[in-house]
Amino acid sequence: MKHLSALEELLNYELPKHLIAQKLSDPRDACRLLVVHRDTGTLEDKRFYQIKDYVKPGDVLVLNNTKVLKARIKGRRKTGGAVEILLVRPLRDNVWECLLKPLRKIKIGEVLLLNGGAEVKLLERTERTAIIELGMSAQELDSYLDDWGEVPTPPYIRRKVPAEEYQTVFASKPGAVAAPTAGLHFTENLLQDLKNMGVKISYVTLHVALGTFESLASDWQEKSELHQETFFVSAETAKTVNEAKESGHSVFAVGTTVVRSLESAACDDGKLNTVFSDTSLFIKPGYSWKVVDKLVTNFHLPQTSLLLLVSSFATPDLILKAYRHAIEEEYKFYSLGDAMLIL
Repeated sequence: MKHLSALEELLNYELPKHLIAQKLSDPRDACRLLVVHRDTGTLEDKRFYQIKDYVKPGDVLVLNNTKVLKARIKGRRKTGGAVEILLVRPLRDNVWECLLKPLRKIKIGEVLLLNGGAEVKLLERTERTAIIELGMSAQELDSYLDDWGEVPTPPYIRRKVPAEEYQTVFASKPGAVAAPTAGLHFTENLLQDLKNMGVKISYVTLHVALGTFESLASDWQEKSELHQETFFVSAETAKTVNEAKESGHSVFAVGTTVVRSLESAACDDGKLNTVFSDTSLFIKPGYSWKVVDKLVTNFHLPQTSLLLLVSSFATPDLILKAYRHAIEEEYKFYSLGDAMLIL
């Protein structure tokens, strides 16, 4: 029998179904927190609000302020068949890339009738997605989605999640199709406590795309790029992070989306720039880290780029040890589950 490396074993780990979280902890910051020490390899079982014990005055906590769109909309064909659309990203005025069910049955040029009276036209199909034209302005779309859209949640969550639950308390920039889940654990009180301690809170915006959840391609070792996501690092955030690094303080990235934003916006010397762009950065073992010193993250699905990212930040052996411990101690996994702090 072939001996698996730590990375192979991690990428293919098996999770008992009852450990897949179906709801957030109440309060959010009462969820469990597995603290992973890279220098000693030790693990600590804590509660999320105890993150305050590991962040020092002058450190910077960077959060992703993207807001999840109510991007799932339903309707029917003129022939009567049901349709479901998940908006993925805007391409130009009134034109969006989306996931469409049933993708193959609908004809190019066909007009679909959405709940609430709106209409869309199918312009073209790709292998997995569709390009549609919306019969409404951007402002009208915002209003329509508020009234008729649903927040898309991952298929492993079996209950209908209220929109406010699948949203961080600091979400302010609409555009994501999924929540930056590491940020879900923060409450307004916890953030205020951190500010009162002298911790600096900064924000980036990265609109989470569907590619985040895709399984790795079989040839991922040969790939140097990953799916594209749009991100923004402001001048204010760049200044705060650069000043903290220069004065010897730590930068805590809350979530893999923040990691992608900061590392994509950094020069080789670690200085952070103001950037509004797309990133296809693929972080895997062997990557040279530039900005991030500490990482807050959830427990991720097998066979995903997110596992490669956290394995790069620590080591595959240590992350495998952490995941084994989390399963043994019955931590909750995935989007609404518990968290890990890697120091």
